[in-house]
Amino acid sequence: MNRSVGAAVVVVDWVSAALVGAADGGGRLDESRSCGGGRWGEISSDWFGGGWRTRSELIVSGEAPEEPVVSKSSGLLFEKRLIERHILDYGKCPVTGETLTMEDLVPIKTGKVVKPRPVQAASIPGMLGMFQNEWDALVLSAFASEQQLHTTRQELSHCLYQHDSACRVIARLKKELDEARTMLAHLERQAPMPASTIVTSNSSALSNGKRAAEDELGPDGKKIRPGISASIITELTDCNASLSQLRKKRQIPPTLAPLDAVERYTQLNSYPLHKTNKAGILSIDIHQSKDLIATGGVDTNAVVFNRSSGEILSTLSGHSKKVSSVKFVADAELVVTGSADKTVRVWQGSENGNYDCKHVLRDHTAEVQAVTVHATNNYFVTASLDNSWCFYDISSCLCLTQVEDSSASEGYTSAAFHPDGLILGTGTSGAVVKIWDVKSQANVARFDGHVGAVTAISFSENGYFLATAAQDGVKLWDLRKLRNFRTFSPYDENTPTQSVEFDHSGSYLAIGGSDIRVYQVASVKADWNCIKTFPDLSGTGKINSVRFGTDAKYIAVGSMDRNLRLFGLPGEDGAIELGS
Repeated sequence: MNRSVGAAVVVVDWVSAALVGAADGGGRLDESRSCGGGRWGEISSDWFGGGWRTRSELIVSGEAPEEPVVSKSSGLLFEKRLIERHILDYGKCPVTGETLTMEDLVPIKTGKVVKPRPVQAASIPGMLGMFQNEWDALVLSAFASEQQLHTTRQELSHCLYQHDSACRVIARLKKELDEARTMLAHLERQAPMPASTIVTSNSSALSNGKRAAEDELGPDGKKIRPGISASIITELTDCNASLSQLRKKRQIPPTLAPLDAVERYTQLNSYPLHKTNKAGILSIDIHQSKDLIATGGVDTNAVVFNRSSGEILSTLSGHSKKVSSVKFVADAELVVTGSADKTVRVWQGSENGNYDCKHVLRDHTAEVQAVTVHATNNYFVTASLDNSWCFYDISSCLCLTQVEDSSASEGYTSAAFHPDGLILGTGTSGAVVKIWDVKSQANVARFDGHVGAVTAISFSENGYFLATAAQDGVKLWDLRKLRNFRTFSPYDENTPTQSVEFDHSGSYLAIGGSDIRVYQVASVKADWNCIKTFPDLSGTGKINSVRFGTDAKYIAVGSMDRNLRLFGLPGEDGAIELGS
């Protein structure tokens, strides 16, 4: 035995050699060693299969130590990594319970000893028994694993069921929350103004220096209106003079879609903007400079749609019945909607793209069928089945005058301003087209000849063509001579023409009925040729609204399904390629 007391390192070369030499044929060997006068402890050994093995090795791990250390205080032998971990956790000897530190451990150098072969592996029967035991253990382990797998699967199924139930509950709560918010917004928009607000509004000066007289009744029981003031008439006259002067110099823009391009138009895309349970788009308007499209639907909503991005910017909810007409007021970031609930709503756009209800106008007593905006973007007119049309100031949303036609009982079904703004055209349910002088609110012309309600009116940009649609088709009128010079009857007597529209340049005319037809505009005497016919892809057989996009680069179509359809050339003017 070689010892170095100063280094506290003990080299035990006799663990395998000296102990074997001292063996007495399977007996025990007890030896005591001391180090520097101090007793380390006792090492007890037994004979195992041809070699000595110290019992102290089994104190902690039950295995022969790979890196043995001996305690100075107790003389016990330990595996270094195990006893160090035990000291870190408890700070004492695992056998004696005495305090033990890292400094009390002395490493021992030992030679590599080959473990003896167990007795069972010394014969074939013994090896077969070992293999059988291993197999049995493997089968039991596999059975336990299958049981654990089955239990885990059951727990996973239960968790998935709980997760699915939670998702359903969350979805239902979100839906109820959205419905509650929509209902709250609807109630807020329809709630009457507080009395204090009404008093303040009625006492304040509105545009044109007129006091609000909405709630004041005249001797005949009708509301007293401020009327169209001289300053407004001057504004309208100046606008008319300016636009008329520009029209004389008007030329067809070079960016206008050519005839051969329109002939090759096809459906670019279809966007489901409205609800399925109340399908139908009744009205369309296009904000030319921003490439926005507004639609009014049977589902009581109006939708503002960005054609460039293909996304809905805002859904305008508030009407209680179908939205029959929708118009942009471009300069003021406003949308005006007319509904069968007898109200007109003015919606103000915000920076985030949403539109909030700014005013609810209740001047009509029957369904509002049409809304048209003046060229100044400062005034608009609404027409209703109550046989009246109202002229509004946009800034105050005050009805300046309400014109009723006592000579007829038919209500108004359509209306449109002349491009110059001093003439208003209206169509009635009695198949009559009436032309009004806006300044005097006088009926200056009357066109008869249609069959059925006049569903649409459109003035050409040239200023002297008027197109009207009804049950019997489309009639073209020459405003210079006040006569009908051409009639289109593209459909049978049971299929009314619902829409007619000139493009902004006055070069094309679109008609909507059971399909969409585009005509090339010509003179009074020349033929107006049909250059393109689009089938009704909705399958409803009823086209309600047709509008031309900027420079006639695309055509927007609304029918009795929920989809807004765009027709044009794929890739033209940033258009989205053919989709659904």
